[in-house]
Amino acid sequence: MRNFTILSFLGILLLSSSVFAQNANIRGFVYDKATGEPVIFTNVVLKGTVYGAPTDENGYFSITKLPAGTYTVIATSLGYDSATAVVTLKENSIESRKFYIGESSVNLGDVTISADKVESQTTVKMSVTKLTPKEIKKMPSIGGEPDLAQYLQVLPGVVFTGDQGGQLYIRGGSPVQNKVLLDGMVIYNPFHSIGLFSVFDTDIMRNADVYTGGYGAEYGGRISSIMDITTRDGNQKRLAGKISATTFGAKALIEGPIKKAKETGGGSSTFILSAKSSYIDRSSEALYNNLDEDGLPYNFTDLYGKISLNGDNGSKINFFGFNFKDEVDYPSLAKIDWNSVGFGSNFVLIPARSQVLMEGIFAYSKYETGIDENDFAGGLTDRNSAISGFNMGLNFTSFKGANEAKYGFEINGFNTDFSFINQQSIEIKQEENTTEIAGYFTYTINKGKFVIEPGLRLHYFASLSEMSPEPRLGLKYNATDKLRIKFAGGLYAQNLMSASSDRDIVNLFYGFLSGPQDLQDNLVTEDGDVKSINSSLQKAQHFILGFEYDITPNLNVNVEGYLKRFTQLTNLNRNKLFEDVSPYNQVGNEKYVDEVYRTDYIVETGDAYGVDVVFKYERKQLSLWAVYSLGKVTRWDGIQEYAPIFDRRHNVNLVGSYAFGEDRDWSFDARWNLGSGFPFTQTSAFYEQNTFLNGINTDYVNQNGQLGIEYSELSGGRLPYYHRLDISLKKKFVVSKNSILEATASVTNVYDRKNIFYINRITADRKDQLPILPSLGVSLTF
Repeated sequence: MRNFTILSFLGILLLSSSVFAQNANIRGFVYDKATGEPVIFTNVVLKGTVYGAPTDENGYFSITKLPAGTYTVIATSLGYDSATAVVTLKENSIESRKFYIGESSVNLGDVTISADKVESQTTVKMSVTKLTPKEIKKMPSIGGEPDLAQYLQVLPGVVFTGDQGGQLYIRGGSPVQNKVLLDGMVIYNPFHSIGLFSVFDTDIMRNADVYTGGYGAEYGGRISSIMDITTRDGNQKRLAGKISATTFGAKALIEGPIKKAKETGGGSSTFILSAKSSYIDRSSEALYNNLDEDGLPYNFTDLYGKISLNGDNGSKINFFGFNFKDEVDYPSLAKIDWNSVGFGSNFVLIPARSQVLMEGIFAYSKYETGIDENDFAGGLTDRNSAISGFNMGLNFTSFKGANEAKYGFEINGFNTDFSFINQQSIEIKQEENTTEIAGYFTYTINKGKFVIEPGLRLHYFASLSEMSPEPRLGLKYNATDKLRIKFAGGLYAQNLMSASSDRDIVNLFYGFLSGPQDLQDNLVTEDGDVKSINSSLQKAQHFILGFEYDITPNLNVNVEGYLKRFTQLTNLNRNKLFEDVSPYNQVGNEKYVDEVYRTDYIVETGDAYGVDVVFKYERKQLSLWAVYSLGKVTRWDGIQEYAPIFDRRHNVNLVGSYAFGEDRDWSFDARWNLGSGFPFTQTSAFYEQNTFLNGINTDYVNQNGQLGIEYSELSGGRLPYYHRLDISLKKKFVVSKNSILEATASVTNVYDRKNIFYINRITADRKDQLPILPSLGVSLTF
């Protein structure tokens, strides 16, 4: 806690120095004139000078360390008219301004600074993709609606394990090692069982930052990746909304002011409500004759609501809540359902006489899931999992010219409840309460051609009485105006593990366990050495090196090589044969069994390494992406090295979007994906298994046993290559000033590739991923 006190003291010094800085400052917000919604990632510049700054996720900008004088401030963004204001600054003064810009096709001639260009030269921006609904809508609208899940599948280093029952794996990390935040609230399962859809409604999203590795000290509690999603506020000007229906499902959204501002820039309050539901389990039977008898047995419902109270100086507080549900029933495989609920509040505070931006969050969420597996599926028996908890925190951002300091703290608490019975009829059960406290500090320094981002996170796992110091570092060297070389690395830890089985060919079940304390004492390394296990945490080290190069103003390439060293992982013990009780755990007893065969959990290590290459071409009407990922993931469990089920060597994505027509009211989008086969554990033989339930009194001569499975080498087989082409065509019709009708026709798996989904180990019946699926959709925005 001494280190945490030091961080707090440094934060106070920074706050004080910003108040008494001997320079003038301009800060404020940029809003959309039509809706009052913040305009993110736009430019605010002082005309005729080199001073400027982009807006953040709140539409906030801050330009500091300015000489006293009179300036013309211009807020501009591609596709918007500019807004200007003349501001006179006195020494040590802080001036606040709000800008309202309206959509336009006319670009400002004398302001040519690109917000993306400025950000790429002044921040490290390593292994992060910043996206908005505009980018998501350039993807083929599978099922008639664009979705974040479809976009994430094309990001470099990201692997989805299938159209059905797929999960998100990022650069060698499993789903439980990816932290997903919605308005600062932890979401435990962001994807539905049918891999085309997430729980997030694209139309209420403001932006999403996806970090595939090397993220800064402000994020913690996960060892692989971060997905930080924010939703927009409701329309401040009028009642608005959207309704849509497709062959897969339907959606409704409504938003508007609760209290309108009495004057431009004044205080107001708004609401936004979103509901979407699928009926593909019913429509697929009538519309898609090419499906097997099970059809597409998926059903989900997502509800989200938010109320925003906006102050006249830009400060605001939000209240939000959600309920996400998912069900899938494959008679020959499994029946699974999950339910997720949550609520919370966050705020942005702009102090009157300080350049420090203050943000805070308090939220609670709960996730419950269960799987009832068919007796002939050849997998594990029924499993149940629940996790519930809260997260809260305060974050401060202090601006110092081109430099920026961020610091804060967070507190997390959660309860996990999990149980299942493995193939040996041995129950593994856990119920645990966990608390975590963390403080962090990070500083962005722009010095000449260098950008340096050192950071430190102190994460205290109270339930384990263990402190985890986690230094982070980001570097960028602007070699030329077109070439930028970058590096990021750090240490990461977490106390949460997955309840999935590595022997499942398809992982439909997504459960959670708190990191157990009763781990094995030692781990035999690959070299034969014995390593002592002194921590219950899962840990990783990230090392990423790459470069960005602007080939032309519209074409750039980004190349990143990465290494994630998972120095300690906790997994369910697939090798367990005995209970961890006397006499099996008594050293010296003739019945003593090595701990690797009797503990519930096992410690593993592993590596994930590879190279990601992205070519991106952007013009007004045309957008093209080419993404190639080469990677390898390994695990060592003390006995054997194996490839986890998400180890994909090669992954290619080609994406294109083209807008055409007199008013660009037509658009054509396409995506082709090619991926090498996933590993899986093959079946070696079948045998009669007698469980001896009656002990020595079991009539093993006359009593029939169960069908037992002898597995081959763990992950010793490889599935065939996966590839699929998706396309969509959209047409917009202007109904009135505020109403637009949009019709969408799309085709999933255009050439009907037979990609394998599942093979029943007992009957050898094969199920494939999605066949060719044409779909239609229509939406009305008003």
